[in-house]
Amino acid sequence: MSAGVDRVTDAFARARAENRAALVGYLTGFDPDRNGSLERIFAACEGGLDVLELGVPFSDPTADGPTIQAAMTRALASGATLSGALALAAEVRRRFELPIVLFSYANPLISYGPERLSRETAEAGADALLVVDLPPEHAEVLRGPASARGLGWVGLVAPTTTPARRARVLAASSGFVYAVSLTGVTGAPLDPSDPALHAGLATLRGASSLPIVVGFGVRKAEDVRALAGHADGVVVGSALVEAGQRGPAALGELVKSLRGGTLRA
Repeated sequence: MSAGVDRVTDAFARARAENRAALVGYLTGFDPDRNGSLERIFAACEGGLDVLELGVPFSDPTADGPTIQAAMTRALASGATLSGALALAAEVRRRFELPIVLFSYANPLISYGPERLSRETAEAGADALLVVDLPPEHAEVLRGPASARGLGWVGLVAPTTTPARRARVLAASSGFVYAVSLTGVTGAPLDPSDPALHAGLATLRGASSLPIVVGFGVRKAEDVRALAGHADGVVVGSALVEAGQRGPAALGELVKSLRGGTLRA
């Protein structure tokens, strides 16, 4: 059974073999509390996620919009910690085989200790790190220990990323590359049929052999369908968090609908 970055690679290979984009879903750990979070995560996984992004609650999530900021506030109020998020990952791993990406910011991860973080992340059964605010020039403090444990390192490329910086990000990445669809925060309005967005994804795909996953602003199956032919995976975050507030069943139904949009024509 594969683990770490290999599990991520295998998930994208399976989706490609089925002629569809992988469905990547973000949920905040401990939102609204530990047990409620697990119920929502389980429902999303059962609904058809290919990859889970598990958000580590942080008090200053600069890349995230109001929906995920509110989720992190609820999670912190319920007692969320980084070690608690890793325990959630372990619970998910005991039940599901899909890849788990730990989504966070540099401050809590570095404060936890890079070696300890990498060891405990691997022991929990998570497979990769996605650190929103750590540029490639400074990433080695976490990336090195993570790589030594077989964990992937998901780099982010924005519409404003220059070719030189893009090359640095890609050189440091493993598992997949996260293409930020717009200049803004998570949950902002997106036109998934924008030719400029499609051209940017084509350029990025031509620059790397890694799977290209697009996110920010994707909310419904029609959005996923419009992007599935232009990327190897599509990320949905804020819409899942909102659906989760209506209960695990509503979240599971949304994931099923989104999964239906991943098939390519």
